[in-house]
Amino acid sequence: MNLTLIEWLSKSRALMSSKITESAIETFAIELLENQGYQYIYGPAIAPDSDTPERSSFEEVLLLDRLKAAVARINPAVPADAREDAIKQIERLSSPELIANNEAFHRLLTEGIKVTYQKDGQSRGDLVWLVDFHNPENNDFVVLNQFTIIENHVNKRPDVILFVNGLPLVVIELKNPADENATTRSAFKQLQTYKQAIPSLFPYNAFLIISDGLEAKAGTLSAGYSRFMAWKTADGQFKASHLVSQLEIMIQGMLNKTTLLDLVRHFIVFEKSKKEDKDTGIITIQTVKKLAAYHQYHAVNRAVESTLRASGFVKRAKNESSSMMVCESPESYGLPGVKKQPIGDKKGGVVWHTQGSGKSLSMVFYTGKIVLAMDNPTVLVITDRNDLDDQLFDTFAASKQLLRQEPVQAENRDQLKELLKVASGGVVFTTIQKFQPDEGNVYEKLTDRTNIIVIADEAHRTQYGFKPKTIDDKDASGNVIGKKVVYGFAKYMRDALPNATYLGFTGTPIESTDVNTPAVFGNYVDVYDIAQAVEDGATVRIYYESRLAKISLSDEGKKLIGDLDEELDQDELSETQKTKAKWTQLEALIGSENRIKQVAQDIITHFELRQSALDGKGMIVTMSRRIAAELYNEIIKLKPEWHNDDMKKGVIKVVMTSASFDGPEISRHHSTKEQRRALADRMKDPDDELKLVIVRDMWLTGFDVPALHTLYIDKPMKGHNLMQAIARVNRVYKDKTGGLIVDYLGIASDLKKALSFYSDAGGKGDPANTQEQAVQLMLEKIEVVSQMFHGFAYESYFDADTGKKLSLILAAEEHILSQENGKKRYIDEVSALSQAFSIAVPHDQAMDAKDEVAFFQAVKSRLVKLDSTGSGKTDEEIETAIRQVIDKALVSEQVIDIFDAAGIKKPDISVLSEDFLLEVKNMEHKNIALEVLKKLLNDEIKIRTKKNLIQSRSLMEMLESSIKKYHNKILTAAEVIEELIKLSKEIHEMDKEPKAMGLSDYEYAFYTAIANNDSAKQVMEKDKLRELAVVLYEKVKENASIDWTIKESVKAKLKVIVKRILRQYGYPPDMQMLATETVLKQAELIAEELTHES
Repeated sequence: MNLTLIEWLSKSRALMSSKITESAIETFAIELLENQGYQYIYGPAIAPDSDTPERSSFEEVLLLDRLKAAVARINPAVPADAREDAIKQIERLSSPELIANNEAFHRLLTEGIKVTYQKDGQSRGDLVWLVDFHNPENNDFVVLNQFTIIENHVNKRPDVILFVNGLPLVVIELKNPADENATTRSAFKQLQTYKQAIPSLFPYNAFLIISDGLEAKAGTLSAGYSRFMAWKTADGQFKASHLVSQLEIMIQGMLNKTTLLDLVRHFIVFEKSKKEDKDTGIITIQTVKKLAAYHQYHAVNRAVESTLRASGFVKRAKNESSSMMVCESPESYGLPGVKKQPIGDKKGGVVWHTQGSGKSLSMVFYTGKIVLAMDNPTVLVITDRNDLDDQLFDTFAASKQLLRQEPVQAENRDQLKELLKVASGGVVFTTIQKFQPDEGNVYEKLTDRTNIIVIADEAHRTQYGFKPKTIDDKDASGNVIGKKVVYGFAKYMRDALPNATYLGFTGTPIESTDVNTPAVFGNYVDVYDIAQAVEDGATVRIYYESRLAKISLSDEGKKLIGDLDEELDQDELSETQKTKAKWTQLEALIGSENRIKQVAQDIITHFELRQSALDGKGMIVTMSRRIAAELYNEIIKLKPEWHNDDMKKGVIKVVMTSASFDGPEISRHHSTKEQRRALADRMKDPDDELKLVIVRDMWLTGFDVPALHTLYIDKPMKGHNLMQAIARVNRVYKDKTGGLIVDYLGIASDLKKALSFYSDAGGKGDPANTQEQAVQLMLEKIEVVSQMFHGFAYESYFDADTGKKLSLILAAEEHILSQENGKKRYIDEVSALSQAFSIAVPHDQAMDAKDEVAFFQAVKSRLVKLDSTGSGKTDEEIETAIRQVIDKALVSEQVIDIFDAAGIKKPDISVLSEDFLLEVKNMEHKNIALEVLKKLLNDEIKIRTKKNLIQSRSLMEMLESSIKKYHNKILTAAEVIEELIKLSKEIHEMDKEPKAMGLSDYEYAFYTAIANNDSAKQVMEKDKLRELAVVLYEKVKENASIDWTIKESVKAKLKVIVKRILRQYGYPPDMQMLATETVLKQAELIAEELTHES
């Protein structure tokens, strides 16, 4: 029987006291692992000084007897001395670098250990395997606790270690959920200490886990705290309930034998990058170890399965069964999936993973696994832009160990043809344009092979077209000389590779009207949208701020943008379009001398204010190379210290290519491919002085800079290109809580269309939130913190001298500490305020509040320092303290609200007001209206779940029923909105009832618990039920002790009391048992409040 953490704690007889302890969590984890088939061994029982030792010394971290037995069992055909040699190889890892030893061992573990031995008088080469990856049950899985390791006279004892065949592959550090200082962050810090003190344990480590029993995250040796991620599914089919502890989910979903071995072999990658020392010129290679997140793991397995089906390749590894399901199936979004597609249709499907959630790395994991699953096929990776081809190739090249081969970039068509005319093997990169025939309408057939996989990045942009179309035929001078028939690249690729299987990856959804993409690739394989990515911490939110009010554009310019919008293709403009009069006119208006000066000044002011709240990087997008060059000149006139002619130095750079006819001002910014790689490395390095880049179209897709927090857009953009561009700022990085899009050109209407398109395509979550929302959140948090200073006049702090300020901080500290749980509440609330403030800067209201925020943070700093144990905070934590006193406030007019543009006004302010409900009802985009209303109602009901069991359960059932009718096409979006509006009004009416009855919220919660059946209402008057509810509440409150929810004796006593009271008041006998259980559940729900009031 599987118990949840709460059930286990309540039933465990091992708990002699009522407190939750770290050892209780450890025991719970071990029992869960035993349920997964692990053998439990108490560490001291096999220590060198025990009666049954399995280690020769405390320095030894391998269980050698187990390892030797497993190696003999897995490799029976290899002689014993060769097997012994293989084991010695893993014991002799000799690099001074821990990560280098870890990588070397990982290679031996996943690729086999090369050995030679004599057989029949001849020398033979062979591979020795340490683990049987094909048959998990042929391995020895052990969970050990209290495993003491002594190294350099330092004694350490990690909480739990998982050994597979005597190899310590997973280290788990646990903390107590009941101790406010024992957090997952402190568990992370403990692991860093272990790496320094007992490094010999970690060359064999696959990954690390940190947990406080409730929260659990996994990461690698090189990962910072922000890159440790939760595992959100226990069975790979459904996302686990938030009421089940993450530790339990992780053990069941990630540490089961099959998944653990699959992760170790196929889902760990060592990425290499170069870093050049600016002073010495010395280049060092940095290695980062990366582990797949749960959404990547399940999507890749689903894609491999779909590829095997589509290619007709029937051979499958035993551990890759069809049970490998995805966490969020396309069908759950109302989207078609690949399940029903026929075998051998050559359509592997489309993986839609939102930008920033690790799509490129998922492609690497997929390639590494399909290479083994299909016996070394040829993998062709297609992009539609040279810079994207370079970026993706660099990601693959940095991960070649997992690919088991060097990827190759085709420089031209002839090389592409040679690379594809092979019998098998190869990971080849090319742009789609290389499949254009030299002449005619048929591309040369390169091979009939079926073991070719074509992976298309951003599948739906250029892979279209089987049908012919007629276009103008031009001579070398551009003169029209007639007509010619051309086809789309989809047709030409099938000419070349008629039996290849096609798989698409995309960061943005396929439009519902798009028939081409499913025709080429098939339906969705997996969906991971913005809402999931933000919830999981895989990406951060994106906020939007309009600066149109600050940098005005003439009416003529606005009209030109409107006209041009109709003519903009979804992809980059062709040379022909660029020469059109409207584009030229608009470019002249946007690039006028006076406007460029305005934009330059505004960007400098804005970016410096952003940097004061959150150190990071920024990117400026311009509509032409000329504007990029002139904007650079204006910026360095104002900030000459930012300029440097040396590519390796300087705060700001322009990233673009140029042609000979562009002139010297543009040509001076020309960069080669190698120079752009060096600039990219500088941009990705958070410590490099390069903070701001100006681009026209480079680096807008596939470019990953986690520290990038602001994107300035001064170029007409729409559709997929706009969605791709804004996602540059959504990467997770240290204390970054969100990315900001700054609009100088009025892209609000295009964002509105993107919002609508995203929702219509089945996506959940908004691509962009307004900066106004961040400001609202900041103001709410200021209100919460200021309430904690009720009765304390801190306003005099702002004009006080230093001595008075220090005295006020001490007095404020005393005021906070005098409140119940004041210190923890205050630190948490100010941390949340700091996050909101970092996004809200440089909005007027944020600037107005800066002094107040600075005071709150000064008091928080004092409280943190006061904590002798330390608060567990590090430089990497979200800590956005104001780095300097900001004296100059930014003058700015009204910021355009993206929700206004989409037809929604302030959805997070008056959720249930009549005005808001009427506005939702009248919205043009019903799908967006429905998503907003559903989300807000869901959040509202979740809040009520913490107070009132019956009411929240009833409301949730009503909400789910309405949504189900919508998904089943019983109701239209408009009709379900009507239902949800009725539900909102019912919530309003419910809120009035406690007051009308003269009951508190908690008393009313007990009233709903006992009045939730018809027979009780028939037998008893409402006043009698009301009186009974008050008595029950008082009795339960009197008898609730600190940890009563896990004390069986107290629960039993409460049960008797509740039954007795129900009988006394004449409660219907047939319903007494159910009512008793409901009352106790309601009591558990508000246990914390009950014990605080007792």
